Amino acid sequence: MKTDDGQGKPAVDWARVRADFPILKRQVHGKPLVYFDSANTGQKPEAVIAATEDFYRRHNANVSRAVHALGNEATEAYEGARGKLARHFNVRADELVLCSGTTFAMNLVAYSFALPRLKPGDAILVTRMEHHANIVPWQLVAQRTGATLKVAELHPDGSLDLDGLHKAMTPEVKLLGVAHVSNVLGTVNPVAAICREAARRGIVTVVDGSQAAPHMAVDIAAIGCDFYAATGHKMGGPTGTGILWGRRALLDAMPPFLGGGEMIKEVRFDGTVFNDVPHKFEAGTPNIAGFVGLGAAVDYLDALGMENIATREQELLAHATEELTKIDGLRIFGTAPEKAAVISFAIEGTHSHDLATLLDLEGVAVRSGQHCAHPLLQWLGVGTTCRASLAYYNTHAEIDAFVAALRKVRTLLA
Repeated sequence: MKTDDGQGKPAVDWARVRADFPILKRQVHGKPLVYFDSANTGQKPEAVIAATEDFYRRHNANVSRAVHALGNEATEAYEGARGKLARHFNVRADELVLCSGTTFAMNLVAYSFALPRLKPGDAILVTRMEHHANIVPWQLVAQRTGATLKVAELHPDGSLDLDGLHKAMTPEVKLLGVAHVSNVLGTVNPVAAICREAARRGIVTVVDGSQAAPHMAVDIAAIGCDFYAATGHKMGGPTGTGILWGRRALLDAMPPFLGGGEMIKEVRFDGTVFNDVPHKFEAGTPNIAGFVGLGAAVDYLDALGMENIATREQELLAHATEELTKIDGLRIFGTAPEKAAVISFAIEGTHSHDLATLLDLEGVAVRSGQHCAHPLLQWLGVGTTCRASLAYYNTHAEIDAFVAALRKVRTLLA
């Protein structure tokens, strides 16, 4: 994957990297696919596809429930993936809960941590840019406990108003939910600094890392949060995979979220002894093959280097932003100085769904809609936007093709 850049430093051969993704070779409506929807789900390299297939072909068995060879192999592969993820995020494996994704992780924290602890007069603080997965669980818990939900606002460029956020960290706030990276604006929040301020006030922090984990190095230990969630399918892994990291003392004190097999040590009709963390929160048969694939995805990302990925995506973001700003009537939402490769935009007089539909006919895949962020779009004053989200496997030529298609579509809709 890497070659010499001429200065003695390893450089990535991005053309070779792109060749690792089978789906990027296909055509859509007779046009080469330009996939600009990686914030929705990331494409899968051949290594991930092969690892998942190999599990089903050669090792398929349930985990932790059999002493035969296949059972041991499946358990080893599943727990091996946990270890890879722990090293990737710089956390302890016994603090890493494997789950279906960030939505499940947020609900686990909401119902297992927040619900038993909150009471009338308490408050949960979130920011205006949050995904619904970091809003709705807290609303449901607030309704059941009598707590309230507070909102920290943004600056016009889409960056978080940190002074306002700090002022909102009042004594009644017991929990703060904050996105590491906005899925609409691309804003990268200074989560380590935010978590330090929250910790000084005794506020528990829950960081949504869905849009950060695929695009940059994430050192959870350095962030200093209390909980961190990420989604596997956005990292190039299979769907139905994700992680929740939590501080061991908090996880130990939390009751199970779901009951059933694997989360127990002993069951009697007069009571049950629950398993140790993290297995206490992993009831039932997990997505074993999915986590084998996610382990392969983490290997792939680590081989590329998250710093290399971040640099590549910033180059693509700069190119795309420069070209899009040349299109009359196009407005970009989110221009914070620290931004990931996500560009939400609208063209005056054009509905985003119409725009995305016609772009699809040109082979260009972008997302249109409200992006599971209704409160943010209301604040932006728009009903919907289009979103072009880039990844390291995209190219500058694809950006040029996207812009050309956009100009063509704009002319048709004029």
